[in-house]
Amino acid sequence: MRTVHFSGRLVGRQEETGRLAGLTAAARAGRGGALVLTGEPGTGKSALLDHARRTADGMRLVRACGSRFEKELPFAALHQLCLPMLGHLSELPAQHRDALRSAFGPAPGAPDVSRVGPAALDLLSRAARAQPLLCLIDDAHWLDSASSHVLAFLARRIAGEPVAMVFAARPAGVAGELTGLPGLSLSGLSDTDARMLLASLSHTAVDDQVRRRLVLEARGNPLALLEVPSAGGYAPLDTSSVPSPTERGHRSRIEALPAAVRLLLTVASADPTGDAALLWAAARHLGIDATASAAAATATGLAEFATQVRFCHPLARSAAYRAAAPGERRRVHGALAAVTDPATDPDRRAWHRAQAASSPDADVAAELERHAPRAQTRGGTAATAAFLERAAALSPDTAERTARTLAAVRAHIDAGMGERARQLLATVEDTAMDRHRLARVDVLRGQLALLRQSGGSGTVFALRAARRLAEVDPEGSRAHLLDALEMSLSTGRVTGALDVVLAAARTAAPAPRSPDALDAFVRLTTEGPRAAYPLLRRVLDGEDAPMWTRRPALAVVLASELWDPHTHTEITEWLMKTGRASGSPLLLRLGLVRTATGSALSGDLGRAQAAIAEEEAVAHAVGGPPVTYHRLQLAAMRGRRDEAVALFEAVGAAARADGTGQPDTDVHWAAAVLHNGLGEYPAALAAARRAVSHGGLQPAGLVLPELVEAAVRCGEHAAAAAALEQLTESTGAGGTSSGLGIAAYARALVTGREEHYLEAVEHLEKSPLAPYRGRARLLYGEWLRRRGRRRDSRAQLRAAHELLSAAGAEAFARRAADELRATGERAQSRSRAAADRLTEQETHISRLVSTGATSKEIAARLHLSPRTVDAHLRNIFRKLGITSRRQLTGHPALDV
Repeated sequence: MRTVHFSGRLVGRQEETGRLAGLTAAARAGRGGALVLTGEPGTGKSALLDHARRTADGMRLVRACGSRFEKELPFAALHQLCLPMLGHLSELPAQHRDALRSAFGPAPGAPDVSRVGPAALDLLSRAARAQPLLCLIDDAHWLDSASSHVLAFLARRIAGEPVAMVFAARPAGVAGELTGLPGLSLSGLSDTDARMLLASLSHTAVDDQVRRRLVLEARGNPLALLEVPSAGGYAPLDTSSVPSPTERGHRSRIEALPAAVRLLLTVASADPTGDAALLWAAARHLGIDATASAAAATATGLAEFATQVRFCHPLARSAAYRAAAPGERRRVHGALAAVTDPATDPDRRAWHRAQAASSPDADVAAELERHAPRAQTRGGTAATAAFLERAAALSPDTAERTARTLAAVRAHIDAGMGERARQLLATVEDTAMDRHRLARVDVLRGQLALLRQSGGSGTVFALRAARRLAEVDPEGSRAHLLDALEMSLSTGRVTGALDVVLAAARTAAPAPRSPDALDAFVRLTTEGPRAAYPLLRRVLDGEDAPMWTRRPALAVVLASELWDPHTHTEITEWLMKTGRASGSPLLLRLGLVRTATGSALSGDLGRAQAAIAEEEAVAHAVGGPPVTYHRLQLAAMRGRRDEAVALFEAVGAAARADGTGQPDTDVHWAAAVLHNGLGEYPAALAAARRAVSHGGLQPAGLVLPELVEAAVRCGEHAAAAAALEQLTESTGAGGTSSGLGIAAYARALVTGREEHYLEAVEHLEKSPLAPYRGRARLLYGEWLRRRGRRRDSRAQLRAAHELLSAAGAEAFARRAADELRATGERAQSRSRAAADRLTEQETHISRLVSTGATSKEIAARLHLSPRTVDAHLRNIFRKLGITSRRQLTGHPALDV
């Protein structure tokens, strides 16, 4: 089963995950125990086992799974469980060795169940001495009787061993030996949790009316909830794929019904909203005796007809649609189109008309295209893609069909459906096109490469598009040059792209109206920051709308070049809001990457980690690889050497695989930060030099202070002075407190003058970049200590340690602690252990409780139930070792 997560936790399963956490924690402490999870198929038993596996830090995992095909094979499941531990067999007494060998086959003789149990217990006990054991037994309702007997024996006798056993079974399959074990029954999710689960599928937009119908039909079953209709119900049900056994069972029941009843069920299945009024109107249009047919359908248990029409399961809806012949489905959609109000629901009417069409129809195609934007409000970019693809299929004119196909390709890319976009694009590649259409195809190929995170190939396609239009459409050519730069920036692979784009821009025809972003970048590289920054600011703000509404990745770079973290935050918020509202994985993932990067730079580790986790989840959902470089930036800021080195290797391998050959500027910047934090200045200097050698876009600007610090520590004062000159020009032109403060502490390193340290501290007090505030005080404290001013240095170093610890900049915080120790004072340890154990949701709830908010108030704010909030609080109290809400006020774990 697919694991059902939301914000890093299982939706609606707080009590269950708490029980599992308590079980594994007790086992690690030497107090073994067992738990039997029971629930109907799809309620999340396997997902909870997977959660136990992922969260069982420090435990060795062994697994077994019952099978209906091995139910008659004695000890089959026990053998699965014990197989990884048979290396300890030689340590057992002879009678125990012989008992297990006879049970598992190598030794002759019939196994004696009464001997196999103690022998297996001895084996588990010896294996657990080296490392606590977590035993997971899935599909326990299919256990063979011998394994069931022995596993129940083990579960009752591991109380004194560091062993946890978790069984998952259907209620009807738990009998005999397992019945008396501690158990937990899984019911369906509440409506609140069900809606939360659907909302957590952030790559899929679902119309509110469709969502309500889906929640009703799923009846709280998580697996059924994951049968989310794509495109807000607009994507047609797939009638070509092989149905599941469950769906085949529903279909056989449907096919046995009278024709009128089947037709009514087909109408209900074809309407994604479950609107009863629409159903009755369509039934009348088709001449169905709705009262009698609905009663007959209800009697089968397949569907209910009330104020809202709902099937017993989403697969029953699918079965009803598949069971109808193609002509009958078209007839049903025609009836639904006829009774749908064209004034209030023009998009739904257009969609049903399109599904009713059996041949190309120019009017229907035009209607679909016209209402595609409205459909997006119901089903996001996936709905737009569905409308445009169907419009293309119904277009009799070749040119219109090609144009609509290309528009559908773009919409599918925006929706993260790369494979479908690729298939559609292939259908028009042999079509005769003019230069503009060919350029558009190139850009679409580039965007497909971007969706796959395949490095530089997207940029290559966009540059080819620009060259196609250079003579016939200079303005379009310039736009495609910016596309090339945007694509390279979106993947974090800007190496080389800027030089190529700027070389083309210098020979391109000038912008037809006011200077554009290309002009700004050319001016930056030829005339320097002071000449370019006013134009960069004007381009970023835009004449009609901010640049980030068209080219967000490029806007991020401009904000960084201007040393403007506040605009970076504004861009990030727009990306997140727009990405969620439109259902566009591309925008959402870019927003999450920028959230992670901005949070790492501002010292909000929890937010950065949550964004990284969600980006990985969205990438997995759309079938693409997760972005890596923002994880690397966070690891570098934290000073986590092993984690960062593993990520460096992964990024390097990806660069070699996509042909770029070497990591980009931001990777070298991360390496410089990591090594400066660890005090490894030669390595930091080498990394910083590699970063600035690539050219003049951020994060090259942020590399300069790393280069200055490393060069000063290595005694290379000429290199430090040269980097400082560049940094001073850039930050002076930007004029922000963040840039001016960072430049001031770099200047202080070079000059050794106290007023520059004080200037840095003063400027950075107004900056959101907490790690840099801490670093300014660290460098000032180090300078003071080396001049024998211990008392003054302690004040700065204490503040630095506090800031850097709170920001999670662990390596820099250790530097501050070491410096404090050198002054004769020990740094106050900020233990992160408790805070690291809290989930993001638990941390949020803890902070709200500490302000005096009630469970009901928190539930309303976070869209949870009060019961769920209270379950969170029980986990929080246990993790923090407290017993009341009052103790959360001022708790050190919440300051991290």
